[in-house]
Amino acid sequence: MSSAADDRMTLSQPMRLLPEDAIVDGVRGVVTQRLAPYVARYDREGIYPEEAMRGFGSTGLYGTHLSGQGDSPDVDMISMIEGMSVVSGSCLSTGFCVWCQAACGWYLEHTENEGLREKLKPIVATGERLGGTGLSNPMKFYSGIESIRLRGKRVAGGYEVTGALPWVSNLGSDHLFGIVFAVEGKEDHRVMAMIDCAQEGVVLGDGGRMIALEGSRTFSIRFKQCFVSDEQILADPADEYVAKIRPGFVLMQVGMGLGLVESCIEGMRRLEGRLGHVNRFLDDGPDALTEELEAARQNARELASTPDDDSPAYSKACFEARLAGGELALRAATSEMLHAGARAYLANSDTFRRLREAYFVAVVTPATKHLRKQIAALA
Repeated sequence: MSSAADDRMTLSQPMRLLPEDAIVDGVRGVVTQRLAPYVARYDREGIYPEEAMRGFGSTGLYGTHLSGQGDSPDVDMISMIEGMSVVSGSCLSTGFCVWCQAACGWYLEHTENEGLREKLKPIVATGERLGGTGLSNPMKFYSGIESIRLRGKRVAGGYEVTGALPWVSNLGSDHLFGIVFAVEGKEDHRVMAMIDCAQEGVVLGDGGRMIALEGSRTFSIRFKQCFVSDEQILADPADEYVAKIRPGFVLMQVGMGLGLVESCIEGMRRLEGRLGHVNRFLDDGPDALTEELEAARQNARELASTPDDDSPAYSKACFEARLAGGELALRAATSEMLHAGARAYLANSDTFRRLREAYFVAVVTPATKHLRKQIAALA
């Protein structure tokens, strides 16, 4: 267990939000009022759920896993995962945006740049500033899958960054996101920084139309000689910092799969009265999936109780939990399709939407193949 967690507790003053036992209930209220009635339209038209995203900030959700930002000074990743699960059960696209916001805060939680942390962490924790991750390419790089796409040249007061990222989500004109770039002329030197979408040299482009998650505001990003000041640096050098944030980054994604699986089970339960006599012959029925879901949720809770564990065994366990959640989501969504039959084959059915969402859980970084590769390496 890293001792750095204890040191960080004193870095910022507690900000009173809702008591921790009320946060998940508050998230449910926002989902009921500001998200659930509009999910079909958000999915069909690719609308970003900004009102709901701001609402989740008002419940205290985005500050639960950040020291000094909730009712308690402690890090509470369990509430973050459970809140994300509630959101994802209604709309996985929005649940993914919640994870993006959570990851953005997680970067600020661990930076040694005190000025940047004190400036941004409180307003990310309340949802005043929303943000994305930008670490798909670096996470693949650190697993030996891709090369770093961004390059930075040292200049007075910072770095000049060039390059492009194909997809970064939960962005907007006033949003933030993290990047990792390689330093020109210095082999094995990488830097991580926090970027403002509005700063000069950052160009948001069309990321292409996706089969799901269209409401996640996913853009391609081009950096055209973008000046990144020293005040924006999260870690220089970045390798040890990324290794520190990676287990929590991966573990929090489990909340997406948990919520989706629960909704698939509920969908199957609603069909029992009419189709139970024949659906009982299908594999992965609601009872069996419920047992697996509860085991996965309990495992996530146990791992989330020690989010700053820096041991290889802990990292491996977080990757395994994330892999299991993605695979369970695929099985549950496929089973719901088979339980529902022809009615699920309609393009606007919630069952079909959940199937599309489940494939996103399986392919978003770290994807299933990435997870298996990393688990093998850690073994």
